[in-house]
Amino acid sequence: MKAKILKLIVTVGLFAVLIFWVFNSIEKEFVDAGKKRIIEISNLISSSIPKANIKNWLQDMNAKYPDVQVVYIKGLEEYGETPEYFYQSAESADLFLKLKTMDFFDYGIESTVYEEAYFHESILKIKDNQYFVTFVPVLEPEYGMVTGSLVLLHNASGILKTIRIIWGFALLLIGVVFIVSFITSFMRDPTLGFTILIVFIIVGTFIAYPLYEAFKLTIFQNGEFSLDVWKKVLTTKNYSLALWGSIKLGMLTATTSTLIGFLFAFSLTRMKLKGKKFFATMATMPVISPPFSLTLSIILLFGNNGLITRKLLGLTSFDIYGLDGLVIVQTMGMFPIAFLVLSGVLEAIDSTLEEASMNMQANRWKVFTTVTLPLSFPGIASSWLLVFSNSMADFANPLILSGKYKVLSVEAYLEVTGMHRLQNGAALSILLLIPTLVAFLIQRYWVNRKTYVTVTGKPSARIVEIASKPVKIFLITMMGVISAFLIGLYSTIVAGCFVKNWGIDYSFTLENITEALSRAKDALIDTTTLAAVATPIAGILAMIVAMIIVRKKFPGKKPLQLLVLMPFAIPGTLIGISYIIAFNKPPLLLVGTGAIIIINYIIRELPVGVESGVATLKQIDPAIEEAAQSLGADSPTVFRTIVLPLIRPAFISSLSYTFVRSMTAVSAVIFLISAKWYHITILIYNFSENLRFGLASVLATTLIIIILAVFGLMRLLVKKSSYMEKTIISG
Repeated sequence: MKAKILKLIVTVGLFAVLIFWVFNSIEKEFVDAGKKRIIEISNLISSSIPKANIKNWLQDMNAKYPDVQVVYIKGLEEYGETPEYFYQSAESADLFLKLKTMDFFDYGIESTVYEEAYFHESILKIKDNQYFVTFVPVLEPEYGMVTGSLVLLHNASGILKTIRIIWGFALLLIGVVFIVSFITSFMRDPTLGFTILIVFIIVGTFIAYPLYEAFKLTIFQNGEFSLDVWKKVLTTKNYSLALWGSIKLGMLTATTSTLIGFLFAFSLTRMKLKGKKFFATMATMPVISPPFSLTLSIILLFGNNGLITRKLLGLTSFDIYGLDGLVIVQTMGMFPIAFLVLSGVLEAIDSTLEEASMNMQANRWKVFTTVTLPLSFPGIASSWLLVFSNSMADFANPLILSGKYKVLSVEAYLEVTGMHRLQNGAALSILLLIPTLVAFLIQRYWVNRKTYVTVTGKPSARIVEIASKPVKIFLITMMGVISAFLIGLYSTIVAGCFVKNWGIDYSFTLENITEALSRAKDALIDTTTLAAVATPIAGILAMIVAMIIVRKKFPGKKPLQLLVLMPFAIPGTLIGISYIIAFNKPPLLLVGTGAIIIINYIIRELPVGVESGVATLKQIDPAIEEAAQSLGADSPTVFRTIVLPLIRPAFISSLSYTFVRSMTAVSAVIFLISAKWYHITILIYNFSENLRFGLASVLATTLIIIILAVFGLMRLLVKKSSYMEKTIISG
């Protein structure tokens, strides 16, 4: 152990000396180049002084060289002349007065008398700024005689900032050398150590750091600590109304979505009925469609010029814009989240408990209320929380359909894009986290109070049907009504592609298709390309993270898991705003590039892939991997040849989800798009906002077709395990 420690110290020490020498040389060359540039600028300014209109010339210099404070001294005391002083601004006059008290000032002026420029080597700190000072002689153009002096104060903040970055990289490099040396010296499996290190760097850089920067922006103004932004946000009535509006919308949507999700999940997992595939497809369809699609349908059917409200019923006072319309759209769009969670929960419940209750003469309603429903509480609570979080963070639907109803996500967007108040937008987005975190803590406390474990061995291969015939008819009818409503909404989108001007002229046309596809060609290519790049990276990263979380023990495991899962609870607007703040400056200048959109896709959808991988890995006996390792296989080989094939369903699911969500993203992407990289959903929004519903319908339909094709291809690659399949028998 002592030998290893000594080796570590010697290795890191030698590398530190080498790094210091290299970066010291880099700093010297950079500073020399900076000084040379300052002298060149000083000479250029000196040679441009006119004989008249000095004030206009100073204004021009201020515009051309904003980081230079200019003081022109016309005439020399040494020649018996009375100097005349010209200041670029009041600030330069103030700086010059302080400069005159410095011990090198007289030497600098004297140098100009002898036609020599003087560069003061030390950086001068005056007030809160730091300057390089140069004294330059002013020569008469015709005879080359000295007619005055030019005193220039060059702002040194840019050079000093670069120097700090240089040494920051040096320290970072020394830290990397130390960590690499430590891992190779003290860890049995260095590859695993490097993997954990890389994962920590990724989540630290792209999750923790942006959130820190966003929060810092709200509590610091002009470099000083201030709570003015939060005081304004918490005391402004408009923001309070928006916060309550978001909470109210989230609670209503979560409740209705969970009810409908439970209806579908219970019917499809615990009842014998025909058309299960159809109903399952309808229950998942909204997940793989663009967020604007259902809103677009609602407007086309029930808007001010809607087909049903205006054309068929002739209603003029009906208004779909506001809370009612938002609850309908969000419920239809988000109940699949509850359905997917509750399906897994209801399938996992051991039906022998229900069978035993019925054998003890309990009626069907009693069995449902005392056995099935209580055992579903964890899933119900999780579903409600997930839908509530998604509703609170939803940005796309309220942006179009909220009308006068205020929600916080839209207010945050308007603060950033409309008012250009990034601090307020960041504060409002952070404020959105509070209700979500409160709901999460309540849900965890409630679920953890009791145990809901029912699977202690091999699960039962059958399910007793506890729904009576009238209940079955009612449940199937309700699913049929909801499915018919969804079919009507999606059919409206398709119909909108072929209508000349919805609400005014319903004549058939193909112009919408040609115009929309021609205008959206670049956006479609950009969106598909970025999603295709992000999907495999996100899938592989999610499985690697799941592997080290489930199978490995290491310091910082819990913080890593918390950071990885955090993006799921963070509103998309906060992620978008925090990325703008964090990555719009060196050393990671990513704003405006396609890379930042890809990173956003990967980080935003990482929690779902990780959770899916964790759940699957927990079902796999680790003895399989241990056997491979005992035969000499290293961690990468075990992961590639053993783990990845076994978790293929979770891997394919992660790929599918990432691609779908990347293609339909709005909330964070709307802040990150640029002239070079555009997104199809933003174009759909722009068409909808400008009442070009035909073009929006074409793009929404195109997006649905692309996603369904890819989703169907992914589904072909993985099949449900027959081990988990159950047969439903009549009770």
